[in-house]
Amino acid sequence: MTFGICDLTAIPLRATPSDKSEMVSQLLLGEVFEVREKKQTWLRIHTHCDDYEGWVDEKQVQEIKQSLFSELTSSSLFCSLELFTIAESDKRKIILFTGSSLPKYDTQSFKINNELFQFDSAVTGGLEQNTIEQVPSFATRFLNIPYLWGGRSPAGVDCSGFTNIIYKLAGIRLHRDAWQQSEQGILVSFIDEARPGDLAFFQNEEGKIIHVGIILPHQKIIHASGRVRIDTIDHYGIYNEELKKYTHPLRLIRRIIH
Repeated sequence: MTFGICDLTAIPLRATPSDKSEMVSQLLLGEVFEVREKKQTWLRIHTHCDDYEGWVDEKQVQEIKQSLFSELTSSSLFCSLELFTIAESDKRKIILFTGSSLPKYDTQSFKINNELFQFDSAVTGGLEQNTIEQVPSFATRFLNIPYLWGGRSPAGVDCSGFTNIIYKLAGIRLHRDAWQQSEQGILVSFIDEARPGDLAFFQNEEGKIIHVGIILPHQKIIHASGRVRIDTIDHYGIYNEELKKYTHPLRLIRRIIH
């Protein structure tokens, strides 16, 4: 296998080729990748959606031809917008998470290789002019979804998986980890100049970027910490009203240009 596609709801992307290995990210249904290495039943892949690498079990993906890979990575991307919905083919039913890619989308249907799925839910992407202004409304749909290391779905997200999938819904490719995302877009010099949809990044005691969230109106931020939550932000960082303290020191703000 040289190119592949995820044909299940969501599968783990692992740090090493083992079921016991740490989940570093996830692939959602319809997301495609290039295979870089194979060890027994494990594939080291490079994802197209966020330029990330990890290992997947080959039993959880399908092979696709290079021509289809090229088509799917160069054409307009459609995504499922509902948090959860059902898609059905002649062979099976499958859950779609929001952010799932819909290859060869055509009027409430999509196709993975020769398997045609029908579904009934809202879709974002394609010829629709998605903009950064949509990011806050997409983000608030995830409120109270639990934190999950490596997660990118409504079943659980980590901080950068959350921002990654929200930006995907807006038609914007965002890298996977917080430190990688902090190198995209343009720097916003001051918190007062931040706009809703901008990304705010936070550091640990060593100055390493370890957290990211999405700026909302009225000095608020939505981020994944324990769960997806909304807190106050100022030039010091995130202030948690429940704990009555700052929890994440602000490092920088970036504006992602579509």
